[in-house]
Amino acid sequence: MIDRIVERGKPAEYGQEIVKRRTRITASYVSLDHRSILDFGSGNGAQTLELLKEGSTIVACDIDPADLAVLARYLDTQNIKGITPVLYEGTHLPFADAFFDLVVSFAVLEHVHDERDALREISRVLKPGGELVLSVPNKWWVFETHGARLPLLPWNRVPFFSWLPGPVHSRYARARIYRRKQIVRLLEIHGFEVLDSCYMTAPMDVVKSPALQRLLRALIFRGDRTMVPFLATEIFLHARTR
Repeated sequence: MIDRIVERGKPAEYGQEIVKRRTRITASYVSLDHRSILDFGSGNGAQTLELLKEGSTIVACDIDPADLAVLARYLDTQNIKGITPVLYEGTHLPFADAFFDLVVSFAVLEHVHDERDALREISRVLKPGGELVLSVPNKWWVFETHGARLPLLPWNRVPFFSWLPGPVHSRYARARIYRRKQIVRLLEIHGFEVLDSCYMTAPMDVVKSPALQRLLRALIFRGDRTMVPFLATEIFLHARTR
């Protein structure tokens, strides 16, 4: 649905645990070798770089020219081939129908102007039977990862805010949030067959102390997937076009 309150997100940083976890989950669902891939909402390319494998070609597509410029400079200085940054005006993807084998999109759908248009465009540029790996923020994670417009709580990680009823959350939140059944249904409505879904364990990148990070990852937030929704920041889905 169209939602004027949503704001742009902050891209992940190069080398963070979150991009590594996303990549491992993605690789468990699909082959990344020798594929034509679109990274929809790539930001600065931190995630895109993790996905690059032998023989693959990736288009890093985003609406922010500054983020794409960061990626372009990194590709140039590191002499990395196989990734092409492409600016997207936010409505129509600048690619022909049935162009890509695979589309990946991580924590982007919650920020787009219109979910329906975004999913239609993703479906359009995928080949028949083409695959989609998508992640969205999980409603049952204890912290609101995108923050909210609450004057007395300017802190970004607002605890339990995402658990509020949908209409309340939508009024104050900076981005959408999803239940697992909700995002599965949304993909199905827009022509995708959902093959699998899972919860991605919180990566703990926001914890500033390296020692505390290691402790939390070792004791509580182990592995890339969890069966416990309260320990997950994102919902992952593997789907294909019908």
